[in-house]
Amino acid sequence: MMTLIIRPYTDSDLQSVLSTWEEANSLAHPFLTSAFVDKVRHDIPKLYLPNADTWVAEENGSVMGFIALLGNEVGALFVQPERHGKGIGKKLMDKAAELHQELELEVFKANSIGRNFYSRYGFKLISEDIHLETGQEILRLRYAS
Repeated sequence: MMTLIIRPYTDSDLQSVLSTWEEANSLAHPFLTSAFVDKVRHDIPKLYLPNADTWVAEENGSVMGFIALLGNEVGALFVQPERHGKGIGKKLMDKAAELHQELELEVFKANSIGRNFYSRYGFKLISEDIHLETGQEILRLRYAS
């Protein structure tokens, strides 16, 4: 029996979180340059995780996904690709919605995986812009519980 728990991130989760991010990021964002991906990979442990309220989805002792919140902003939501469609992303988002009545995030327009998930969850488009570092179109979405 697989038991999924949502718990706060700890420093010992770093390698699992980075591995999850790398696998899911390459699937969702094949359009990003390797230079940009390398910069983000470098910034995750040094900049993003120390400043975010991060929660992990753990199944039988293994991290299957994570969500990082900056206030009510979803800074990251990534799930191991082989675990997509198993309700892990929804459970992580449910945790975020439990903590914040309103959530906002940005998603690359070319990220159909993320866009489909957020749409199913109930996020609505509030604006479109260009991501300055990549030149990619981004969508700003909002969810109110």
